[in-house]
Amino acid sequence: MASSRAAPRSDRFEYEGAGVQLVGTRWAVAEPRGVVVLLHGGGQTRRSWARTAGRLAADGWAAITVDARGHGESDWHSAQDYTLDGFVSDLLALIPTLEQAPVLVGASLGGITALVAAGEHPGIARDIVLVDVVIQLEPEGVDRIVAFLAAHRDGFSSLEEVADAISAYNPIRRRPRNLDGLKKNVRLRPDGRWYWHWDPAFIQIADEPQRHVDPDRLRAAALRLRIPTLRVRGAQSDVVSDAGLADMLRLVPQAESVEIPAAGHMVAGDDNDVFATRLEAFLASLD
Repeated sequence: MASSRAAPRSDRFEYEGAGVQLVGTRWAVAEPRGVVVLLHGGGQTRRSWARTAGRLAADGWAAITVDARGHGESDWHSAQDYTLDGFVSDLLALIPTLEQAPVLVGASLGGITALVAAGEHPGIARDIVLVDVVIQLEPEGVDRIVAFLAAHRDGFSSLEEVADAISAYNPIRRRPRNLDGLKKNVRLRPDGRWYWHWDPAFIQIADEPQRHVDPDRLRAAALRLRIPTLRVRGAQSDVVSDAGLADMLRLVPQAESVEIPAAGHMVAGDDNDVFATRLEAFLASLD
């Protein structure tokens, strides 16, 4: 259960990743119970974690969200390096700036990034939470993600069109009445059209979220995890199947598993309150 203390103010910060300037938000807490770093999925921004981070801060955890390279306010990579190694290197550049080893919470691409970083660099993370992340992905679900990200390269004429596109891809999520919140995912350009808030070159690697990484490398990273692990699955996800979950159980047998009934692949956004409650319970068990 969340504590009654008020959530502290969030502050924007910048840091140098692996050859790219990155932007994040920090919720600082006096005498924190620990540090939680939240990594968003491909095509999203750090703002997708804002509600979760605020709740964690109110519960005594220092929370950090970061725009991945090419996303949100972070710079686009000059050489269009959107490989998994690039994302992992950016995370490895952030961790030494923290006061202690963090809990890594990653969704989709963010989860794959956290998995590789923690598995290949033991000791950098205290614990890990993998949100709709498995090695054995469902191809049809992956194809749907790629098609959604690759569409609308010419932008949208209005926020209504943005909402229509999101609803068509993800009918589980309630369409917002106030569309201003969508501005966190798109940017208005001088031509008067709205464009996704990420570098179009990102989707040139049409294998989201694994980025053409050898599955054997991912399995090896999973096998090396020795820290408390929580796996979260959206029950309506078309990316993570029962077979994929069973495969992960064999790789990380110490992991806890929870399922969010009314959520698809974008678990935190589809049912943020339920997800945050499950996450808080896991973090409480670590004290």
